[in-house]
Amino acid sequence: MLFRIFMLFILLSFVTPTIASAESPLTAAFIRDHQLWIKKGDKEIQLTKNRYVDNPKWSYDGRFIGYIDSDDKGEKSDLFIYDTKVKENYQPYVRVVTSDFKWSPINNQLAYNDQGILNITKIKNGRPEGFENVSLGVSSFDWFPNGKEFIVASQSKLRPTGWGPIPIYRMPISANMNKDKITPFYTIRTSEPDLFGIDADYFKWSSDAKWVSFLLIPTASWSMDSNTLCVLSSKGKHFQSIGKMLGFVDWIKWAPLANQLAFISGEGRFFVENKKMMIADIPTFKQKKEYTPKGFVDLDVEWFSQNLVIVARAKENKEWKEGAVPTMFTSLNSINIRTGEQKQISFPKKNEFDEDPQVVRSYLSLVRRKSEGFQGDVWVREGISGQEHLWIKNVDSAPVFYEQK
Repeated sequence: MLFRIFMLFILLSFVTPTIASAESPLTAAFIRDHQLWIKKGDKEIQLTKNRYVDNPKWSYDGRFIGYIDSDDKGEKSDLFIYDTKVKENYQPYVRVVTSDFKWSPINNQLAYNDQGILNITKIKNGRPEGFENVSLGVSSFDWFPNGKEFIVASQSKLRPTGWGPIPIYRMPISANMNKDKITPFYTIRTSEPDLFGIDADYFKWSSDAKWVSFLLIPTASWSMDSNTLCVLSSKGKHFQSIGKMLGFVDWIKWAPLANQLAFISGEGRFFVENKKMMIADIPTFKQKKEYTPKGFVDLDVEWFSQNLVIVARAKENKEWKEGAVPTMFTSLNSINIRTGEQKQISFPKKNEFDEDPQVVRSYLSLVRRKSEGFQGDVWVREGISGQEHLWIKNVDSAPVFYEQK
């Protein structure tokens, strides 16, 4: 008996570290109990206390993390920055109220939308501080990949004859409210029901910066069930609508090296059915290809490589009609879009599900949750078939990784 216990102890000493924890050469910001944390390798550091943190984003060089300090009632939305060099939380101005902010793709400037006014921070002593006005009438925006201009949408206006068109503009970061520096980029002329919307948002650029995708968003109730995925060329000359989908920005992913757009298609706000992973070649001269098998739904998507796509997949639940919305017990599956081969690659336990796949270099991460809990754990593996290990416990949402430029 003593010999068996001794051998069991030795066996566990080898197995447990591999499953429970292991060091990863990754850096991520994450939220735990509404507070901002950072993890680098195997070291965790808490960055905020007594806040209600949301939407952390890394600056260009990884020195700063922008985030929103909100509250549980949604009555506050203040922009803060954490300086990892000085180890300080601060605001770039006396008070900045926004929920839409984005870091420059080429430096540590920060742009944000303050109630329709697009602003950009100045740089003081190497830090984003102060601000300059760029433009009025902004509903959504993003940087051009060159870091010198913005693509800006302005919401449609309701007229006696119905909703008007949605104008999209191109403007330099130095526009400084000068309308002569702002040029029309494209005008979306909508029509019900095929191409209806009152705003454009969630801009994402292709890897070669020749195309930008976005969602055409209808009125509030309608948008809960359907939005239109669109693409526009970088010169504003060619526009195409791609398909109908829900308004989840993480359900839209450009391929790492090609003008291919993976997205989760399907209308209806409930996840129980009609959510299919599709890939469109841009521009779309041929039919989009669907990869979700019959009887299943895909509820997230990520590119692992040029030919390999990861999805979070569950069985359909068409039997559900009313009452509490059922949990969809997703696991990760890989899809080789060249050969068509598909296989399950994560295996959560009963009453657990895997979601939010993210690829950082050769590493794949996921968030594993229990059906009855709010928080989840971050698991990481190297490669598709590598041994997964627990990296971060008890996160409120998926971590935000920093990848060195």
